[in-house]
Amino acid sequence: MVVFNGKGVYGAVAIGKAHVFKRQAAEVRRVSVSDTAAELERFENAKALAAEQLTAIYEKALKEVGETNAEIFEIHIMMLDDEDYNESVQSIIETQSVNAEYAVAVTSDNFAEMFASMDDAYMQARSADVKDISNRLIACLTDRGGSSGASDEKMIVCADDLAPSETVSLDKDKVLAFVTAFGSSNSHTAILARNMNIAAVIGVGEDFLKAAEDGCLVAVDGHTGEVFVDPDEETVKRLEEKQAADIKKKQLLQDLKGKENVTLDGKKVNIYANIGGVGGIGAVLANDAGGIGLFRSEFLYLESEDYPTEEQQFQAYKKVLESMAGKKVIIRTLDIGADKQIDYFKLDKEDNPALGFRAIRICLTRPEIFRTQLRALYRASAFGDLGIMFPMITSVSEVEKCLALCREIREELSADGIRFNEKTELGIMIETPAAAVISDRLAPLVDFFSVGTNDLTQYTLACDRQNAKLEAFVDTHHEAVLRLIEMSAKNAHANNAWIGICGELAADLSLTETFLRMGIDELSVSAPFVLPLREKVRSISLK
Repeated sequence: MVVFNGKGVYGAVAIGKAHVFKRQAAEVRRVSVSDTAAELERFENAKALAAEQLTAIYEKALKEVGETNAEIFEIHIMMLDDEDYNESVQSIIETQSVNAEYAVAVTSDNFAEMFASMDDAYMQARSADVKDISNRLIACLTDRGGSSGASDEKMIVCADDLAPSETVSLDKDKVLAFVTAFGSSNSHTAILARNMNIAAVIGVGEDFLKAAEDGCLVAVDGHTGEVFVDPDEETVKRLEEKQAADIKKKQLLQDLKGKENVTLDGKKVNIYANIGGVGGIGAVLANDAGGIGLFRSEFLYLESEDYPTEEQQFQAYKKVLESMAGKKVIIRTLDIGADKQIDYFKLDKEDNPALGFRAIRICLTRPEIFRTQLRALYRASAFGDLGIMFPMITSVSEVEKCLALCREIREELSADGIRFNEKTELGIMIETPAAAVISDRLAPLVDFFSVGTNDLTQYTLACDRQNAKLEAFVDTHHEAVLRLIEMSAKNAHANNAWIGICGELAADLSLTETFLRMGIDELSVSAPFVLPLREKVRSISLK
C-alpha cells in the first residue's frame, strides 16, 4: 500500500479501480504545404467543430453544475474567435506555408507562455485556457476523438490534471472519484468537482502517477485528502465503513427537511443558499433553504454581449422572487472586475485588479449602469421579499452615495406610478478590513451586513486567493479574520442591523458554533450544504 496526501475538494469516500487518464496527444509535426488556402479552410472548419463540441459541453455543464460554473465554456467559445490568436495562426500558415496543426501548436505555445509570464493571477489562468482550446483544435484537425476515457465500469480517474472541459465531459455515472497530481483548490476543475458531487483529491504529486496503474485498486478519502494505492484490507474496511456512514448520513439529512434551524437551547438562525443565476433556484428549493442569501447578479452581464436592459434585468429578478414565494432573496449588485472581466465594459488593464476598479467602484463611477440595475431591482421588489446588497464597500461616503441613489430611484418610480416595496432592505458586504473596522459607523446606515469571507480573508492576509502557490499561507481560521467578523457582528446588533455570512466559511461546520456565539443571524451556503448545516445547528447548545 502506498499513501499519498493532497487537498480534498469534495468530502466523500470512493473505492475502485484506477483509470489513468491519457490524452491522445499525437506529436504535431511541421509539414510544408503548397495550398495555404486549403489549410486556412481546414483551420476554419476545425474552429466550427470545436465550437460545436464546446457548446455541447456548456449545455451539459448547465444541467450538472449550473450557470455560474458553466461560464468557463462560454469564455472558451469566445476565445475561439479571439482576433490576435486567429491572426497568429493564419499568419504562420500563410508566411511559412505550413500545416494548420503546426500553426495552432506554435501559437498555443507563444500565447500560453505570454499569459503565464504575466503578474496578474487572472491572466496567468488564461494560459491553461489557451492550451485547452488549442489541444481541442488540434484534435479536430487530426480527427482524433479527444481523450481516452471510455470504460464500461465505474472508475477512479487518475490524471496529471484535468481541464474544465475534460472534467465536465466525464460520465458522472461511471466516475467514482478523480485524483490529480497537480491543481489548486481554487481551480475551475476543483469547483466543478464540488458542484458535481464527485469525490476528488488534487495536488497529490507526480509520484502518484508512477504508482497508479490501470486496473489497480485505489481508495480516495475526499474528507482528509488521502489517496491509497493498493490499500490493505484494514484500510479498505475502514473506508468502507466511513463510506457507509456518509450514505446513511445523507439519508438522515433528508429527514431534516421542513425542520427549524434552531439550537438545543432555542437560538434560531436563518440558513439560506448562494446561487449564481436563475438556474440555481431548483437546487435552493430542493435542499429546503430558507431563502437566497447571495444572488450574484453579474451573471446577467456575463451572459450578454451588451449591457442588459432594465426590462431584461427586471424579468430575471422578478422570476427569482416569484419562484421563492415570499422567502428572502438578497441580490448583490453588479460585482465585476478582478477575476471577472466583461469585454464590453472596456476596463483598463490593471497590475493588481483585485485591488483595482471593481464592484461598487464601477457602479459609482458609471451611474448610468447602476441606475438601470437599481430601477430593475426596485420594480422587482413588488413581487417578493427582496434585499439589495452592495459589494466591496470601504467607506461611509460610498454607502451614502448608494443610499442617495436608491432614494432617487424610489422617488422616480413613485412619480411614474410604478409599484415597488417601500420596505426593501438595503445592506452591504463586509469583505474588506476597512468595512469591518468602521462597521460601527456603517451599521446605522443599513439594515444588514453580509460577510464575504473569501475576499475578507484575501485582503486581511494579503494572499491572492487565485494564486495556488499561496494556499499554504491562507489560514481561513486566522484570528484576525475571526476578530473582524466578531467586531462587525457586535456593531451590527448595537445598531439594530442583522448580520449574515455568505462566503465559503459559512459552510465550515467547525466554525458554526463560533459564528453563532458571535451572534451571526444568518448563514448562506451552496445549496448542497444547507441540510448538513441545519444538522450542525440543531446539535449545538450555546449555554
